[in-house]
Amino acid sequence: MRLELGNIFIKDVKFSGETKVDGGVLYINKEEMLKEIGGDEHIKSITIELAHPGDEIRITPVKDVIEPRVKVEGPGGIFPGILSKVDTVGSGRTHALKNVAVVTAGKIVGFQEGIIDMTGIGADYTPFSKNHNIVVVCQPIDGLKQYDHEAAVRMIGFRAAAYLGKVAKDVTPDEVKIYETEPILDSVKKYPDLPKVGYVYMLQTQGLLHDTYVYGVDAKKIVPTLLYPTEIMDGAIISGNCVSACDKNPTYVHLNNGIIEELYEKHGKEINFVGVIITNENVFLADKERSSNWTAKLCKFLGLDGVVISQEGFGNPDTDLIMNCKKIENEGIKTVIVTDEYAGRDGASQSLADADDKADAVVTNGNANETIILPPMKKIIGMTDYVDVVAGGFDGSLRPDGSIEVEIQAITGATNETGYVTLSTKGF
Repeated sequence: MRLELGNIFIKDVKFSGETKVDGGVLYINKEEMLKEIGGDEHIKSITIELAHPGDEIRITPVKDVIEPRVKVEGPGGIFPGILSKVDTVGSGRTHALKNVAVVTAGKIVGFQEGIIDMTGIGADYTPFSKNHNIVVVCQPIDGLKQYDHEAAVRMIGFRAAAYLGKVAKDVTPDEVKIYETEPILDSVKKYPDLPKVGYVYMLQTQGLLHDTYVYGVDAKKIVPTLLYPTEIMDGAIISGNCVSACDKNPTYVHLNNGIIEELYEKHGKEINFVGVIITNENVFLADKERSSNWTAKLCKFLGLDGVVISQEGFGNPDTDLIMNCKKIENEGIKTVIVTDEYAGRDGASQSLADADDKADAVVTNGNANETIILPPMKKIIGMTDYVDVVAGGFDGSLRPDGSIEVEIQAITGATNETGYVTLSTKGF
């Protein structure tokens, strides 16, 4: 499968009478956009605000971050099974608006939504402070159940990203990148001397606002299966969860998975990147055993020499991570696991809830329990009255002057386990 990804780099976003891209600037007709994304009976009001890098703005509580993309050529459309028909995507041509994102916010749904600061120390911890953010603030009707609330805001975010992405369809990209994965037998013939490497992509599926969707299907209902990496770039996987902000995979991360992009960079040179195995992170032991058994079986079936495994979340999913690691290693396949840590504020506690001797090649994206103080901001998009109870917060986190003392667990993307982070790992 071959995908041409045309990147259009945006240097500014402004409200205007017409939605278009001109001279590297994204212009947005706010009234037209509101009409396009509105109409959900569960939502009382929607507002749209802009937040640029360096602005003294705090966005919170953040639900999802989505990059605007559009299908230009080839089968299907962006976000298949969600906004488009359930066609297999990942081939043809797709255009992406870079350096911009739709950020959904508003009244808190669960207790694990996050913070994006556009300047200051908080901005240093989130990769999303570097974007020009179009913030869609949704206020639910009174008495709305949290599951309906999450679903409504999720769909509004995708409609907003699709509305903005459409303007990229006829724009000449600033660059075009080509990603191609051949059928397994063809790739082995083409690269007979290169090690066959796969990516095991663990998806958050614990339920209770901890869900991920694949072609519109709740991923806790699937057994591990194969995807072309390019399918993920067309929105085949989307976020629908409210897990801890620091290590959840917003839809933006699924679209821009750094592990996939890095494996493609080495494909045909150092490795033969065979494809992606998606698997879930369920609650019950039998489900964990089933999924990890199937994952190891698929790795063996593909004849892989090495596997990169990334998880989403922490605690309970640590067991899924270690099960996948040791069962794949038991098949004679080398693994590298990518995770983050919850080692306590002093860094002295056990980092993962599970461990095994076979997990001897680990990339960590930071200690989510590290505590920092976020300075006051001139403007809040959303609200901060929940900060003391959000994951990473505590009694007294929100100070009278508007500053916030919080674990970086509460910062969106701070320790993302695909490596889409601003922190770096030091080898030892």
